[in-house]
Amino acid sequence: MSAFLPLAGSTLHSPVWLVPYDEHARRVRAAGVEVRLDRYDEADGRWVPLDGTAVRTPGGAFAFPRLGRSRDPWAARPEPHRARFAAAGYRPLYPADGEPYDARRGGVEFLVHPYGDTRPPAVPAEARLVRLLPAVSYPYPPGTRTVHGVVVDAAGLAPVADALVEAAGHTGADRVPWHERTLSDARGAFRLALRWEGDRAGDDTAEETFRLRATDRPGRAGELVVRLPRDAARRHVVEIRES
Repeated sequence: MSAFLPLAGSTLHSPVWLVPYDEHARRVRAAGVEVRLDRYDEADGRWVPLDGTAVRTPGGAFAFPRLGRSRDPWAARPEPHRARFAAAGYRPLYPADGEPYDARRGGVEFLVHPYGDTRPPAVPAEARLVRLLPAVSYPYPPGTRTVHGVVVDAAGLAPVADALVEAAGHTGADRVPWHERTLSDARGAFRLALRWEGDRAGDDTAEETFRLRATDRPGRAGELVVRLPRDAARRHVVEIRES
């Protein structure tokens, strides 16, 4: 569990503020969230876990005070770091809003600029949402409509972990856009909420159609059509292939 930072504690020199956000409930979710920090070792070409832990602010952000502090900041270089999130019932979505999804992204990456008592960091800290998507075990409210299944590689049918599974559309009369997302687990399993109305062939048609799309990384995706209520209990298989 990450430590709690009292209001009197200074986070002015944290290189980044990360705000975990429950995308399904649409609210900040800091309780029960664990954050671990890595530094990129350019000599070895790998991420090295660090002992330092994040602290939680009263507003629900996670910060890394004193990270980058140096006795000789003029001689030190900025270093890549990343923060990894874990929380029961959630899967963290690491790419920022607007960035293409890539399952190989193992954390929220950021540069740590050196600073000292007489030299502030070269770049001011910024806050960033870290979206937590529902996992298979997410405690959906009673009555929430969901579909479940597995994401596999079309070539060998091996499970695809951390695939982004999503559906989008517009509500019926008012045409308000909606978007639901989840991430597959280590076995490729997913459970996606479909709270909003799907496409209908006509006003008197009960059947709704949804198009599920699973993405592993740019250029690797797959789609599947789901019809409800006909396919409600079916285990859906989404095959990902190179495009």
